Amino acid sequence: MKDAETIGAFIAVLMLACAAAGPGHAQDAEHGKAVFKGCATCHTTDHANRVGPGLKEVVGRKAGTVPGFRYSNAMRNSGIVWDTKTLEAYLESPQTVVPGNSMPYAGLKDATDRTDLVAYLATLK
Repeated sequence: MKDAETIGAFIAVLMLACAAAGPGHAQDAEHGKAVFKGCATCHTTDHANRVGPGLKEVVGRKAGTVPGFRYSNAMRNSGIVWDTKTLEAYLESPQTVVPGNSMPYAGLKDATDRTDLVAYLATLK
């Protein structure tokens, strides 16, 4: 009986741990759109350049290639093609991903905000 109690207790603890962890965060592009409002001072959602380049079609685009935007040498020479993983890393710490880039932004520290922002950027087709 003791083994059955031990197994039962283990299963109960395992179930509680799984319930507490919950499902992974589903990307929320609508929330990402709200997060983007903080980016809109420098970036547009079309091809127009401001202080930063326009972000339409950024997912899948080679870094440093928007016509008419003056990129840093670091960005032009980075060799990066923006995918969701690279964008999330860049948004967390731009200077870590592309040292010497000219974006004056310390990074978006909230992982949910980053994931959702990238989901929103992926809709800009």
